[in-house]
Amino acid sequence: MSCPPWPKGKKVVHLDLKGAPPRVEYLHRLIELFSELGVDGLLVEYEDVFPYDGELKLLQATAQPAYSRDEVLSMQEFARSKGMEVIPLVQTFGHMEFVLKHRSMWHLREVAHCVGTLNPHREEGVKVVMEMLRQVVELHPGLSTLHIGADEVYMLGEGEESKLWLASPGRTVEQLFLSHVTKVARAVKEAWPHMTIIMWDDMMRGMSLDTLKASGLVGLVQPMLWDYTPNLDVSQTVSLLEKYCSAGMADLWAASSFKGSTSVYTCVTSTQRHLDNHLQWLKVAASLSPAVNIKGIAITGWQRYDHLSVLCELIPVAIPSLAVCLQTLLHGQFSAEAQSKVTGKLGISSVEVETMGMTCVADTVFPGRRLAELIVELNALLNSEDIRFFENSMFVRGWFSPYQRQRKTVTPLITMQIHNQASLYLATLQQKVEAVREEMASLYPDSTVQEWIEEHVSPVTAPLQRITEDVAACLKEMQQLHTKSDPVLNCQLPVTYLRPPSVAL
Repeated sequence: MSCPPWPKGKKVVHLDLKGAPPRVEYLHRLIELFSELGVDGLLVEYEDVFPYDGELKLLQATAQPAYSRDEVLSMQEFARSKGMEVIPLVQTFGHMEFVLKHRSMWHLREVAHCVGTLNPHREEGVKVVMEMLRQVVELHPGLSTLHIGADEVYMLGEGEESKLWLASPGRTVEQLFLSHVTKVARAVKEAWPHMTIIMWDDMMRGMSLDTLKASGLVGLVQPMLWDYTPNLDVSQTVSLLEKYCSAGMADLWAASSFKGSTSVYTCVTSTQRHLDNHLQWLKVAASLSPAVNIKGIAITGWQRYDHLSVLCELIPVAIPSLAVCLQTLLHGQFSAEAQSKVTGKLGISSVEVETMGMTCVADTVFPGRRLAELIVELNALLNSEDIRFFENSMFVRGWFSPYQRQRKTVTPLITMQIHNQASLYLATLQQKVEAVREEMASLYPDSTVQEWIEEHVSPVTAPLQRITEDVAACLKEMQQLHTKSDPVLNCQLPVTYLRPPSVAL
């Protein structure tokens, strides 16, 4: 069943730069593609790659270089030249891990063991937030819209100062949340009166209509309701949006997802999952009353769940998903026409990155296409049963168990074949890894390449490497136990009955 196309409003793509920040040249190529796909703006979450200076310089990343001031300006200028608005996202309450992880900022945490939540009672914390905002706004000339985050404020109310505040009759954690966000929003309006302020909605979902009306946020902020699931509850989402509208916040945003929301460690994007999410959002839009003014939708592409979590899938493997999501919003469904536009524009035969295939039209290859293909190939190899579960194979468990290794009671014939097979797998993986490393390094900083490989490849290759080393050590020690070298121990036998990997090498 089709829905009307997404109602009038901006289609904004979220660039999460707190992990795998693209090299500037690649970032420009992505912006060019986004423009061609119908994107109206960018929601840019810089975190530690923003060039903070002065007392905030310690916030800059050390593992990878932050973007320079000129690079941040050039990104904006290029986006504007393509008709795209840039909206910076600066966290001001929750998810402040990149700030509060620093020793000099520890005292600004709500509780010591929660790195992400700011203590709302410390004026110094508000000053840090406002200085972050000031530097970001000043490096975005002509900025008209700012996102102040405020999602997932974990452990709020658990700090000693909060407990003391909450001890007064009638005070609630909801009011504590609202008082801080209102203070920040008012300070933003005082500094930049014409600034439109967006914030995440999740901390307000359980609040009553009366609480929202009395919050002080009415007229100050535009809530952005996010839901990234393929089975989004349409009626519940409509009800929430209508509640915000009834509270006086009629200008609202939606937030969907094209990547980074499947699991914290996903490597390859599922287009179908994100397509389903957008089909549900179309149903929401079609069910809203005319009083609700949807300003736009942010199509999020999370690179990490938070500053301290692992990398989600990289942008290149998610470009088919993004294109599908955008065409679905434009058409009200993922019709044959929408599919044809995606495959034609990207030069692919399938919208699922794992089976996207090739076309012979060179100028339709999307930026990062080669890396996407290499990641898919390597991911299939890493997840093949023969390689991932090599330690649990019949031959390793039957003839080279920890018990046998410790006592050197191994059969040279089979042990050497185990060694040969593990070495073959390692060599095959290394060949694929080097291709990925070279291609990824052209699009991302070296720190991202190293992190991705250590995260996805090393856990699989380490057991294989250990086996080859254990075999060599075991056979060497066995040789030394013999007064005469056993000729069997010195031979190199071909692999005769151990299976090859179940994926094409």
